[in-house]
Amino acid sequence: MNNSRRSFLKKIGLAGLSIPGLGFFGGGDAAQDEEPYQLTRPQRFNMHGYAAPKLDTVKVGIIGLGNRGSGTVLRLASIEGVEIRALCDLIPERVESARKSLEGTSHDPDGYSGSETEWEKVCRRDDLDLISVVTPWKWHTPMAVCAMENGKHVYTELPAAQTIEDAWKLVDTSERTRRHCFQISGSCHRSMQAVMLNMARKGFFGDLVHGEGAYIHHLLENYMFNKGKYQGDWRLKENLNRSGNLYPQHGLGPIAQMMDLNYGDQMDYLVSMSSNDFMMQDWAREAAQTDDYYEQFTDWNYRGNMNTTIIKTKKGRTIMLQHDVSSMRPYSNIHLISGTKGAMRRHPSPVRIATGHDDWLSREETEALVEEYTPEMIKRFNRMLSQSEAGNYDHSYYNVDVRDWRYIDCLRNGLPIEMDVYDAALWTSIIPLSEWSVANGSKPVKVPDFTGGAWKSNKRGMDIELENGGGNTRLI
Repeated sequence: MNNSRRSFLKKIGLAGLSIPGLGFFGGGDAAQDEEPYQLTRPQRFNMHGYAAPKLDTVKVGIIGLGNRGSGTVLRLASIEGVEIRALCDLIPERVESARKSLEGTSHDPDGYSGSETEWEKVCRRDDLDLISVVTPWKWHTPMAVCAMENGKHVYTELPAAQTIEDAWKLVDTSERTRRHCFQISGSCHRSMQAVMLNMARKGFFGDLVHGEGAYIHHLLENYMFNKGKYQGDWRLKENLNRSGNLYPQHGLGPIAQMMDLNYGDQMDYLVSMSSNDFMMQDWAREAAQTDDYYEQFTDWNYRGNMNTTIIKTKKGRTIMLQHDVSSMRPYSNIHLISGTKGAMRRHPSPVRIATGHDDWLSREETEALVEEYTPEMIKRFNRMLSQSEAGNYDHSYYNVDVRDWRYIDCLRNGLPIEMDVYDAALWTSIIPLSEWSVANGSKPVKVPDFTGGAWKSNKRGMDIELENGGGNTRLI
């Protein structure tokens, strides 16, 4: 294997693959000079369905207080039974701003800042139950692992990992420490996606055949080339010298839950293809004409603007995922599910439902079905939200949502969480696997089974009807 190929595979966590394509399937006649990346292994302990000892008060430390982290502070502070005890960021002013945002509440957190290692002190504290990780992507895995090693549950922004090796680290650490690792990502906790999940489970769509999800969101002007929006412009740098689906979880999560992936079905393999870059390098060169700062970004190879990844599951279903954060298209996660009796699509608006090939149902018929299939979790959360002062901010990152509320609710009631470390690892694995497929002419690549075969017997996740309890944590 040449050094450039070896370096690339090592970067995306697939360093064991010496012959393109063969190591993923375990076939071929050629001998390999290294072990292939880990496809599966026996579980140490099954974290799916595991109920950790209940916590009347969930004592929280939050690491990362930038664009999203500052909102995380307000969201978690809006939930009964949460006590924010520690705030950490590299920049001292962000810590002070976050502390100030809590004035007038019961929260009086300690602040940590000024060093890239301050977060380790937060993880090592013996008076915290949960660490929320809201930092640049490269820090998510080491911070989550450190938190679990020190006895804390984790609430991490996506992606939880960016390599197969790191995904396995999360799984291994969670199983060994019996601490939860919850990735904040697209899921059926959102109102309409919860309706779709309920309809799927009650057979409205028949046997599920196909699903589609995406992250289509123009980020160039307000995010990528908005100097100072991200510390060190790390989000822009994530797009350099790589091409694949770099942000699959928002589009994938709800579809994975509708298809019972990790508890009834499992991904088998994928293929991925990217367009060329027609946008990002041009933006960098145009920006450099008025700001010398962007000269450093003008000669890089950028990720292809549109990536399309196709996944085949063990039960023969297909999933189409797309990633595009640079084209001139309206925001969309697509969230389409199709079965033998019907289909439903979330984006673009309006929501559409079909029971035949002639046309979509009328608006009135659609609204009636949405009302009929809205599950108890959503109804309960909306009632509590209407009775509280939470959720009144202009920015969505600041408004508490069902994911925040239900995770804390499960911890306080001693219930299994609804998106566990296997979901985090599986949904995250699309990043390096799609990069490998793109780099190798869109060849198929096997998807690891992070459950060690337990997906065949795992009970279904996502208790959207609150049949097993909980739902009694108030919003403030």
